[in-house]
Amino acid sequence: MYTLGDVPRKGNTLYPHKEAMVFEDTRITYAQMEERVNRLANAILDLGYKKGDRLTILAENTFKYMEVYFAAGKAGMSVTPLNFRLSDGELTHIVNDSEAVLHLAGEGYEERSLGLKKEFKKIKGWISLDKESDGYLFYEDLMVGASPNDPWIDVDEDEMAILMYTGGTTGLPKGVMLSHRNLMTAAYGCILVSGFNADDATCFVLPLFHISLWPALCVLMMGGKVVIMPRPDLVEILRLIQDEQCTHINLVPTIYGWLLNLPQVDEYDLSSLRIMTYAGSPFPPDVLKRCINKFGNIFAQGYGLTEAAPVVSFLMPEDHVLEGPDELTRRLSSAGKEAHVVEARVVDENDEPVQVGEIGEIAARGRNIMMGYWKNPELTAQVLRGGWLHTGDMGTVDEDGYIYLMDRKADMIITGGENVYPKEVEDVLYEHPAVQECAVVSAPDERWGEKVQAVVALKEGASATEEELIAHCKKSLAGYKCPKAVQIWDSLPKTPIGKIVRKDIKKSFWGDQEKRIG
Repeated sequence: MYTLGDVPRKGNTLYPHKEAMVFEDTRITYAQMEERVNRLANAILDLGYKKGDRLTILAENTFKYMEVYFAAGKAGMSVTPLNFRLSDGELTHIVNDSEAVLHLAGEGYEERSLGLKKEFKKIKGWISLDKESDGYLFYEDLMVGASPNDPWIDVDEDEMAILMYTGGTTGLPKGVMLSHRNLMTAAYGCILVSGFNADDATCFVLPLFHISLWPALCVLMMGGKVVIMPRPDLVEILRLIQDEQCTHINLVPTIYGWLLNLPQVDEYDLSSLRIMTYAGSPFPPDVLKRCINKFGNIFAQGYGLTEAAPVVSFLMPEDHVLEGPDELTRRLSSAGKEAHVVEARVVDENDEPVQVGEIGEIAARGRNIMMGYWKNPELTAQVLRGGWLHTGDMGTVDEDGYIYLMDRKADMIITGGENVYPKEVEDVLYEHPAVQECAVVSAPDERWGEKVQAVVALKEGASATEEELIAHCKKSLAGYKCPKAVQIWDSLPKTPIGKIVRKDIKKSFWGDQEKRIG
C-alpha cells in the first residue's frame, strides 16, 4: 500500500466481509467501504473537480470522515480537515489560505458553514454529510448516482494527501503538507510498535480532524475494526470497549485521568484491551502510575507532531517500570526511543548532537516528515534545514537513547492535548484598551496538565478584572486558547533592551521544577 486510496482497495481484496468501521448504528464491511469510497470519488469527479484540487471538511467524528480521506486520495485531491472549535475568523483564514474549492459539512455545521459562504473565497461546491440541507448537495444522494467502480486516477505517493493546519507563533495557523508517503510511513511505524493485526479493534475517540487519526488508518491497513465515537463520552467509551471487544484505545492523558476517576469504571469488562496509547502531552507520573495499577501495564506513549505525521518516538509498555533501579523507573517520564521509521536526536544551536544529559532541540528525519509548510518556503527551509525536522521541543537524551522533553523552544502550550501559541493570545489581550503589556505562559494544572496563564500590566489609571479579560479573549479565540487565569502585575520583567523575559514569568508559576511542561 502506497497511498490512502490503496487502503480500501487492499481491504476489499483481503477482508471483504470483515467489519471495517462501526459508528453508532452503522456497520460497514471492507467491501462496502471500498464501494462507498469509489462512489464518493466518482461523484466528486463527476461534479467537475479534478486531481490536484483541495477540499475542506467541517464535521465531528463519523465513518464518513474516513471515506472522505480515502475518496480524496483515490481522486488525487487533498483534504484540509477543519477544527470545529476554531472561531469563524480562524476557519475563514484556513479555508482561504488552503485555496480549497469544495466544502463538506457534517450535521450541526451546515448553517455555520453557509454563514461564511461570502468569506470562503474559492469554495464552489457544498456537500452536506448527514442530512439534506438548503444550499447543499446531499452526500448520500451523490453516492446513489455515482459509479461503484474504482476511478483509477494515477496518484503518486509523493503527492499531497492532507493539508493539515496547526498553530503558529505568528498567530495564524500554518498549513502542514503531508504526502501519502508521509502518512503511510508513519502508519507503518505505528503498526510495527503496536503490533496491530486483523484481529484488532480500536475505540476511536480523538478528533479525525487531527493527526491523532493514525489509529484508524493503521487498523484499517491491517484489516481490523475501527469503532468511531462522534465525541468523547466517558461511559460510552467503556461500553464500546466492552461490547465491541476493543483491543486498543488512544487518548490524551487528561481523558485517561477522567476515566480513572469515573465511578462506573468497574462496572465494565475491559479485559479485551491489550494496548492503551497516549500522546498529545506528557502524562503526570503519579496519574500514569495509578492508571497502570488500574488497567494493567499495557500503556505505550507516542511522541510526535503534525509535521512528522505524527511519529517521532515511542515509550513501550515494558518501559513503564514502576519499581526498581532509577535507570529503569526514570523512563516513565521520558518520551521513549526513536521509532523504527525515524531517526531522532537532540541537537545544539549548531545542529550538532548534544552530550548525554545536555539540553537541546529534538530533531527528526525520515520518510514520514512533512513535505513542508504550504506557501511558506522560508519557514520550510528553516524548520527542515539540513534535512532534519527541528521540532521546537527542547529535551535531553540518556545513555540508552531515551528522549526526555524539558520545555518548548517556541513557548507553545499544550493544554488537554490542544496546542496554544502565546503570541496569538497576547495579540488579543493587547486589543483590550486597559492592557499596557502582557505575556502568556503555561502554568501547571491538575486537570489539563498545563493551562493558559496570562500576566498583564495595565495602563496607568486603567482598570480591568480577570473575568473581564478572559471574556474579552473569548470573543476572538477558541475556548481552549483563552486564558484560564489572569494575574495583574505592576510591571513585567524585561531585558535591558526592553524585551519581556517570558522564562522568568513562567518560572513564577512552575517554581524550581526542571521540567516545565505538564
